[in-house]
Amino acid sequence: MSKKHIVILTGAGISAQSGLKTFRDSDGLWMGYNIEEVATPRGFAKDPALVLDFYNQRRSNVKAALPNTAHTGLAFLENDFKVTIVTQNIDDLHERAGSTKVIHLHGEIFKMRSVKNTENIFDIKGDINVGDLAKDGGQLRPHIVWFEEPVPMIEKAAFVMQTADIFVLVGTSLQVYPAAGLIDYVPTNTPKYIIDKTIPEVGKYENVITIKGTATNGVTKLLKILKPN
Repeated sequence: MSKKHIVILTGAGISAQSGLKTFRDSDGLWMGYNIEEVATPRGFAKDPALVLDFYNQRRSNVKAALPNTAHTGLAFLENDFKVTIVTQNIDDLHERAGSTKVIHLHGEIFKMRSVKNTENIFDIKGDINVGDLAKDGGQLRPHIVWFEEPVPMIEKAAFVMQTADIFVLVGTSLQVYPAAGLIDYVPTNTPKYIIDKTIPEVGKYENVITIKGTATNGVTKLLKILKPN
C-alpha cells in the first residue's frame, strides 16, 4: 500500500526556536534594518554592499544554528509517510534535520546567482562581496526572493498542495503572500493541522485541527497523533 502524502508548510516560527530571528518584527525592521533597504531590488541597486553584508551576516547566523526538535520531528515522519516540506524559510535546517524533499519558496541562503541570469545558481558558504562576478560577468547576489520579485516556486508548491492526504502548517501567520494562499489549494476533505503560538484565521477551511503552541511542542503533539505507537 502506498504511503500517505503529508504536505507541510513552514514559516519563521519553526526556525525562531533555533535562534534565527523572524523575518519581520512589529516595527517593520529585520535585525535593525529597514526591509526596503535590504530585501528589495531597489535596495540592492542603491547600496549593493549593504545588502550583501546583510545576507553575509544571515548566512553566518544560519551556519551557527542547529535544527530543533520540530525540524527533526518532521523529518522523522518520512519513516512512515511520503513527506514534502514547503518552507518560506531561507535556511537549511530542514535538510540538516534529515528531510529529503524540501521546496524553498523564498530562496536559499547558501545559494547565489548572477544578476544577469536567474538560472545561473551556485552554492555559497562564505561571503559575497561587491565585485564578485559570475562567469557571465554579472554581479553575484543571494539566491533570495526579495519583495517586488516573482516567486518562481509558487506554482510547483501549489501543485503539491493539491496532492496532500494530510496538510500541516507550522510556525507561519498566513500573512505573507503568495505563500499564505497555498492552503487554498489543499483538498477540502484533507485533514489540516495548524501549529502556531497564534493560530491564524482558518475559519473558512474544513477539517481543521488546531494545536496552539510553539513549533517544538506542537510537532511533538502532532507526532503522537499521526504515529500513536
